[in-house]
Amino acid sequence: MFARAYGGTTIGVDGVKIDVEVDSSNGLPAFDIVGLPDAAVKEAKERVRTAIRNSGLLLRPERITINLAPANLRKDSSGLDLPIAIGLLVAYGIIEQDRINSSMFAAELSLEGELRAVTGVLPMTVMAREAGFKEVFISSGNANEALLVEGINIYAPKTLGELVDILTGRSDAVLATPTNVNADDALNIVDDFSDVQGQFFAKRALEIAAAGGHNALMVGSPGSGKTMLARRMGSILPELTKEEALEVTKIYSIAGLLSQNGGLIKKRPFRSPHHTTSTTALIGGGSIPRPGEVTLAQHGILFLDELPEFNKQTLEVLRQPLEDRVVTISRAKATLSFPASFILLSAMNPCPCGYAGEEDKAHICECTPNEIKKYTRKISGPLLDRIDIHIRVPKVEYKDLSSREKAESSEKIRKRVTEARFRQIERLRPYGIFCNAQMNHAVLRDTCPLDNAAQSLLENAFKVMNLSARSYDRIIKVARTVADLSGSDKIENAHIAEAIGLRNDIGLDTN
Repeated sequence: MFARAYGGTTIGVDGVKIDVEVDSSNGLPAFDIVGLPDAAVKEAKERVRTAIRNSGLLLRPERITINLAPANLRKDSSGLDLPIAIGLLVAYGIIEQDRINSSMFAAELSLEGELRAVTGVLPMTVMAREAGFKEVFISSGNANEALLVEGINIYAPKTLGELVDILTGRSDAVLATPTNVNADDALNIVDDFSDVQGQFFAKRALEIAAAGGHNALMVGSPGSGKTMLARRMGSILPELTKEEALEVTKIYSIAGLLSQNGGLIKKRPFRSPHHTTSTTALIGGGSIPRPGEVTLAQHGILFLDELPEFNKQTLEVLRQPLEDRVVTISRAKATLSFPASFILLSAMNPCPCGYAGEEDKAHICECTPNEIKKYTRKISGPLLDRIDIHIRVPKVEYKDLSSREKAESSEKIRKRVTEARFRQIERLRPYGIFCNAQMNHAVLRDTCPLDNAAQSLLENAFKVMNLSARSYDRIIKVARTVADLSGSDKIENAHIAEAIGLRNDIGLDTN
């Protein structure tokens, strides 16, 4: 007898419908799964048969063939256990085909018949709603995640036996409800800018970076506070919109990084990979491409501490996502695009010992010019050109450290940043973007006119600093953000001057 059930898997950051076709016929007992299953899906036959038996259901020994369509798509989700089991029960006449035609199933089965949580349920549930399904059956461990999707009924039975009772009408289906949700409070800040004594120029630079979504590089000696500043930048970013939060939650669902309660992620991501991170881990990939750090930092911050310690080839792969805000990964089995719209925040020492350029008698730099050049050349000119803000972070003065005066809080800074972002959203709405860093040259010309004084100042800087065309655009973008923070509709001379100062010579020889 032939039967069909519906499951799902993920490709990139989207869910894909999988038709589970089941045929049972007379012949020597066998259980075959076709349709490009990976090892975890091939092993489903053992889990499914045992789970059905331990749920008190008996199947006749027949020849069983399972086809997972579309056949040219690699399936790598143990969440196909449940639709395979349901398809088998329909083929054996235990469940009516008409009862499951508008249902999608996604869960792993234990040998006892318990439904277990799987990754990627959120994008699968979004896909189910868009495909016209009326209900989704999942594990209770994925309930909070699936309930983020409106317009579709979510059910979370604990066992296969309980699900069979629902589908056969022996018991009533009860809609899933959120459980143990400890929602992240975006305003509950642990690391606050008020903890940072001194470093007023660096804090101003990070405020501008947060307001306009600009990339930033901090160069300074050990202990100057670069990492401390970076870890507090997330506290001044605007709150995620509902659409952004759902997109970030989808990515973390696929990566299996959602918290145990599985609720909506409300805080902007802060990713800080170690400098030994591989190229694949940073950019994404694998035989079946999975999101990397640049995608996990979507709508948030990717912090690269000790930047020259990263493999140079690994850093160079950042060029394309920094420019296009998307990363395309091609493999023999698939070509996928992952979102990569993030703020790159990086920090480094000026030399191997860390004290070049510092007037510190206790720490005198003894690095040779060749050693410094070899160290800084790991940051290529093209990569440095894609970073809008370059600043030196000096050693903190004793008077700043010992001051009893409380520094400005993150809450006050975030208020200014949020107001500046609102101005950008209103101005850039016709272009489908939401912050100044996303503007291309055409949008720049439409929205960022310069008066004669500002144009003259920028022209002089362009010649003296030997800027590239990309640097020219990025200075104007930063100046536009400075103007937004000051509440100005026009880019004035002072805004251009501050933007030029934020792209000053930090002493890196990349040639």
